[in-house]
Amino acid sequence: MKYRSVFDIIGPIMIGPSSSHTAGAARIGRVARSIFGREPECVHIFLYGSFAKTYKGHGTDVALVGGILDFDTFDQRIVEALSIAEKKGIKISFFQEDALTEHPNTVKVVLGDKNNVLELVGISIGGGKIEIIELDGFQLDLSGNSPALLIVHNDRFGAIAGVSNIVAKYEINIGQMKVARKEKGQKALMSMEVDQNISKELLDEITKLPNVLQVTKIND
Repeated sequence: MKYRSVFDIIGPIMIGPSSSHTAGAARIGRVARSIFGREPECVHIFLYGSFAKTYKGHGTDVALVGGILDFDTFDQRIVEALSIAEKKGIKISFFQEDALTEHPNTVKVVLGDKNNVLELVGISIGGGKIEIIELDGFQLDLSGNSPALLIVHNDRFGAIAGVSNIVAKYEINIGQMKVARKEKGQKALMSMEVDQNISKELLDEITKLPNVLQVTKIND
């Protein structure tokens, strides 16, 4: 794992005792909230490995919920996140899972309301850094460190080129890009991390492309 500076090793400004168990957890929760696009009515959190064993003592529970409430890692309200969620009427459930995962700090977050359900799997890799490895059954490789586009589309010829051409038109540099599909010719998910902020105009153009079904942006 490469770090850009000594501050990446020390970790971010944060609430809590552990960059992996609190700052990383808060960031995973916040990315899930950003993709969901609104405050959920219910949340199911499935914890694996080290997260499952120590989530209460290390504050992983309040950090995840704080992120889902859209609190940053240094927000003092994180310590009261569970009670804040309860006052808002958000139903929170935690589940300790025994299944073995590739990384010890793994969590699956399921957000839902009457209109939609989102399922996200993330890992906290240390120093407050995270990776989003699955979204609604699609495999991902999303760091959460940069603005990103998530595009659900039909798996058809020209779909990827159409999106790339629009991104190039707006002089947006692509840091990394991945396309995942469950079955050939069915739905696919394009994830793209970029170096600049994503404008509404760019989103609108991509949304109008043939075979594009849904477009979501994640801001840094």
